[in-house]
Amino acid sequence: MSDISTDLIEASGLGLEKARQITRQALDGADDGELFVEYKQTEGLVFDNGRLKAANYDTSQGFGLRAVAGEAAGYAHAGDISEAALKRAADAVSAVKSGHSGTYAAAPSRTNQSLYSDINPIGSPTFEEKVRLLQEIDAYARQKDPRVRQVTASLAGQWQVVDILRADGHRVRDVRPMVRLSISVVAGNDDRQESGSYGCGGREAFGRFIDTANWQAGVDEALRQALVNLEAVPAPAGTFDVVLGPGWPGILLHEAVGHGLEGDFNRKKTSAFAGLMGQRVAAPGVTIVDDGTIPDRRGSISVDDEGTPSSRTVLIEDGILRGYMQDRQNARLMGMEPTGNGRRQSYAHIPMPRMTNTVMMNGDKDPKEILESVKDGIYAVSFGGGQVDITSGKFVFSCTEAYRVENGKVGAPVKGAMLIGNGPDALTRVSMIGNDMQLDPGLGTCGKQGQGVPVGVGQPSMRINALTVGGTAV
Repeated sequence: MSDISTDLIEASGLGLEKARQITRQALDGADDGELFVEYKQTEGLVFDNGRLKAANYDTSQGFGLRAVAGEAAGYAHAGDISEAALKRAADAVSAVKSGHSGTYAAAPSRTNQSLYSDINPIGSPTFEEKVRLLQEIDAYARQKDPRVRQVTASLAGQWQVVDILRADGHRVRDVRPMVRLSISVVAGNDDRQESGSYGCGGREAFGRFIDTANWQAGVDEALRQALVNLEAVPAPAGTFDVVLGPGWPGILLHEAVGHGLEGDFNRKKTSAFAGLMGQRVAAPGVTIVDDGTIPDRRGSISVDDEGTPSSRTVLIEDGILRGYMQDRQNARLMGMEPTGNGRRQSYAHIPMPRMTNTVMMNGDKDPKEILESVKDGIYAVSFGGGQVDITSGKFVFSCTEAYRVENGKVGAPVKGAMLIGNGPDALTRVSMIGNDMQLDPGLGTCGKQGQGVPVGVGQPSMRINALTVGGTAV
């Protein structure tokens, strides 16, 4: 079905007029809501330890119908796009309107922007060509260094078509591709083994990611990280000045700060940033934006899953809190404008405020100058997992590549470093911001309330003073 019409409602046999009629009746008296119809193809291949370990292909389709009444929302979904299923869903969501008489919100503004190609990446290269590519990645990694013990490589593609229909007749259709290449290398010396990884992707076809020079560079990077970690010494514990590298380390800002700036947490006053609009929440020079308009990026969206055009939202400007990321419901309840951040994992999930590409903007310092300013600290180049408490802002993040810094010199790599702190407090401790802002290579997925959506992060190098580091050194 790779040639399926992007007119999902007509292709389903439901028919546009019947869909409009049922949606209009279901949302009569509601404050807002929509019919969200989705068709999705996904493919994934995993090559592990010299053999094809997994290969999967899946197609799914369905609809979600939402009725919003005040702070409540009724939601029903089904994998059967039919008149009977839609009528049952309409009956279910109508319950939320009991005793409520609202005025249906104005439709989102229209846009002609298209931030990514509508080419389906699953069909090219072919399945056989993808398997050969993964074999080549495995062989290349193993011949690079005799210490390589295990190689895992995967390719994943997705082609999503969405059709959003409102009770007022406003309709938005969108085609969304997504690809990702991931490489992991385990290297060993005697009884010690360490890993390194690399990933890249975006909302485009596989072309530039699987170009020979690019995937070889990815293998080289994963191997480099593994070999660095083989030489790592136990990380010290204590309070240190920490320098974050550019690009992927922005995941710390995404988790420790970004979630706290989503509209629902602030409306419910469960965010550490609630009630602080217009106040200083970060050091001077700190400017953070959520920008879903960057072409082809993993977190970019032409329109969100409510049909609102994507935008560039300034969250913090020169240290001052300026905005939140909003979907339609929270924006209305807070007296603000939607920002194009209403996102959902699939038709089976209700939309909520979510990040797209969350980025700290450039400062004016040379990265070398930042490192040279540190007398006793840690240089964190890459991160793995982490945990964040939205209400308090407290976070814990593990470093997958980090180094000791002493008297302005980058020294030995360290293993087991954990950065521990409070997001809002950490922002006030930013003392130097580099001029080398980078976006991550396209590998982020964000989880919230059981839903996962693709996101991007980015930042320049920066120094954070007096951050707690958990280590393993005795």
